[in-house]
Amino acid sequence: MKTTIYIENEQHLYKCDFALKHLLHSAIRATLAYEGFQRPAEVSVTLVDNARIHTLNRERRGVDRPTDVLSFPLFDEDFGDDEYCALGDIVLSMERAAEQAKEYGHSLKREVAFLTVHSMLHLLGYDHETSPEDEADMFRRQEEILERMGIGR
Repeated sequence: MKTTIYIENEQHLYKCDFALKHLLHSAIRATLAYEGFQRPAEVSVTLVDNARIHTLNRERRGVDRPTDVLSFPLFDEDFGDDEYCALGDIVLSMERAAEQAKEYGHSLKREVAFLTVHSMLHLLGYDHETSPEDEADMFRRQEEILERMGIGR
C-alpha cells in the first residue's frame, strides 16, 4: 500500500523536525494498518497555532474557540478497492497539543500521536459525536492503535 503524506508547518512555536514528521507518518500508517485500509492513499497534515485553528474552527464549524485538531475528510466509499484515494486533511494545533499534554500529564509525543490517530479515524468515517456507542468504539480504536505504536498511557 502506497500512502503519500504531505506535512506543512505553518506554526513557529515547535520545531517540525524529523522526529515529529516521523511520528505523524507513523500514526497515519498505524491507523490505516489497524483499519485494514489497503488502497493507495493521500493525507495532508498542516501544523498550526491556536490563532489559526481558532479561525478555521469558527469558519468551518461555527465554533468560536481554538480546538486541538480538525479533520476534513474527502474519502468516498464508492471508489473501487484499488483506486487511489485522497483521504483528506488534518489541521493540528501544536500549541493546543502542548497545552493538553501538560494538562493530561503525558508527553507531547503521545498527544500529537493521539490527535493524529483521532483525526485519521474521522477521515475514515468514524464520528464520536453521533452516539455514546460510537464514541466508545472510536476511543477504543484510538487506544489500541496507540498501544500498537508503543505509545500507551
